[in-house]
This record gives sequence, C-alpha cells and structure tokens, in this order.
Amino acid sequence: MTDRIDRLRAQAEDEISAADSSEALERLRVRYLGRKAELPQLLRGVAALEPGERAAVGKAANEARHALEALLQRRAGELGARELEAQLEGDGVDVTLPGAPPQPIGRLHVLSTTRRELEDIFLGLGFTVVEGPEVETVHYNFDALNHSPTHPARERADTFYVSADHVLRTHTSPMQVRAMEAHPPPLYVVIPGRVFRPDSDATHTPQFHQIEGLAVDEDITLADLKGTLLMFARGVFGEERDVRLRPHFFPFTEPSVEVDVSCFNCEGEGFLKDGSRCYLCKGEGWLEVLGAGEVDPNVYSHVPTTDRNAPGYDSERVQGFAWGLGVERIAMLKHGIPDLRLFYDNDLRFLEQF
Repeated sequence: MTDRIDRLRAQAEDEISAADSSEALERLRVRYLGRKAELPQLLRGVAALEPGERAAVGKAANEARHALEALLQRRAGELGARELEAQLEGDGVDVTLPGAPPQPIGRLHVLSTTRRELEDIFLGLGFTVVEGPEVETVHYNFDALNHSPTHPARERADTFYVSADHVLRTHTSPMQVRAMEAHPPPLYVVIPGRVFRPDSDATHTPQFHQIEGLAVDEDITLADLKGTLLMFARGVFGEERDVRLRPHFFPFTEPSVEVDVSCFNCEGEGFLKDGSRCYLCKGEGWLEVLGAGEVDPNVYSHVPTTDRNAPGYDSERVQGFAWGLGVERIAMLKHGIPDLRLFYDNDLRFLEQF
C-alpha cells in the first residue's frame, strides 16, 4: 500500500507543478485531498489495517498529505502572483492595493498558544478567566492560604521579597481569596499569570507561568475535581487519556492530591511498540501534571462576609476544589521539549517550530 501512496504522491506533485491557473489548482486539490479523494480515504482506513502495516502506511500517507498541502500552498502563491500581475498590467495601477506585508511574519510564542488552549478548555467547562497582581501581599500569598508562620516557602531563599510585607507572587493561588472576596458563591474561575521563585536549572526558571483553578459551590466533591481534570487532560493530550489521583499535601487544600495523566507517547503502557522503555514517562505509564485538592475550610475563614444577610463562604454550607498547573510543564510534555530554558532563550531555530 505504501507503493500506491508513493505513486499517488508523485502523480499529484507532477500535476500540481504543471497547473497553469488557480481554478485548475483548486480542482487538483479536490481531486487529491478532498473528502472523497483516495489519499484521505487511505488515512481514514489505517485503523482497519493489520497492526504491522499501520505505522508504515500511516506515516507514508501523512507525509504525502503534508507534502501535497505545502506544494499546493506554494503553487497557489505563484499562480496568484502571476494572475494578479497580469490583471494589473491590463487594468493599470491599482493604488488601493495593500502594501506587501513585512517578512518574516511573527507568531504567538508557544507558551502563549499553550496558555490560550488551556483557557479555552476551562472556558468550555463554564469557568471564567480572572487575573491578579504579580506583586502580592504576604497576607494573600501565604497567610490567607493557610501557610503556617514557619512554612519554608516564606524564607527569602524561596521567595522574592519586595518589602517586608510584599512579595513577587510565588503562585497564582492568592487570587483564590481575592476572587472569593469579590464574588459570592457559586464561583468558578481560572487564574493564569506569571509567578516567581528563585530557582534556575533545566526544569526551573525564576519566572514561569501557572494556571490556577477554583470551584466553590454546594455539594462539591473530589469526584467533581477528577471529572474536571479528566476533561482537561483529554482536551490537551487526546481523547484516550485517563487520570489518577495520588495523596499529597498542600497547605491550602485538604485532602490534597497529585494528578497524573496516562502517557500519550506509549498509551499508558510504559513501553513503546519496539519493546523499549518509553522515554517520556520513564516506563511508568503516567505523567505527573499538576497538584490539586479540596479547598481547606481554613481558607474560607479569611474571606469576610460583606452582606450580613448572605452566608458567604461558610465551610458548613459550601465546598470547593482547586488545582494549579504549570504552563511550561504542559508545553514541555505536549511537544517533547527537554529543557525549560529553551522557552526564554529567544532562539528562532526553536521558536519557529511552533
């Protein structure tokens, strides 16, 4: 079947290169890449092939499709320019035409596209995006989030202090309390933004990005948290993904969990088809992606009730869950990026891949 794909690709490339008009090029696009064309039909039928044939046929078909799409785009540009030039020669100079765009055209950074993708997933689940200050008070960054006075995160070796009472926020979690102060329950928000910690190596940078999530309502359970994060994992890593929760500790959640997603590189098996250990999950079959848990009732006690007739955030009446994930961590897993510092080196050879 790969021979058939190669012949089909060669035939299409010859005809596309020989196309002499945009209309002829469009007919060729429909003929070779349309819904009923042979090549897309071959791609849809890969799953029905014998296991030994799927990889080779799928790879050949995908490479052929990408090559033809690139050739069509290039040829369309050539023909379009030629036809426009012919039209201008016949019609005279059209001073209303826009100028040539600057080259190269920029694009969003991979972290920006990853952040927007994550925001879109949670917006689709009914959450609202909110943002907060990057210079935060000690009260919101630590005290209101149930950090004990001796918690090691309060040390100057672990946190950038602007003054005795203000820090560069170490997480986006301070907006949990700020959001609850501003909005009565029910509350469903996600909080993206930059955070700061004095670390620098292949997996840590002094500045990085997080997305915090908070849901507070009546009758919220850990099962709701797991269902929400399952939808997130499938939205980012594919519909076949699963999640698991492992006991952990965070000061502002109780119970707290670490959340893993089944490895998309080895389909959760731990080993690749050739029998080698999966390099991404190190043979575990699971990838650690974020921390989460049920909101500790002590956090609600830091939310003042502004309306005496409204119960506000009474821990006997409302419950909630929260999670926090690193945008860089998700981008590294999704794209197989080995070193966190590549995001900030401004190397076009890296950035142009996304």
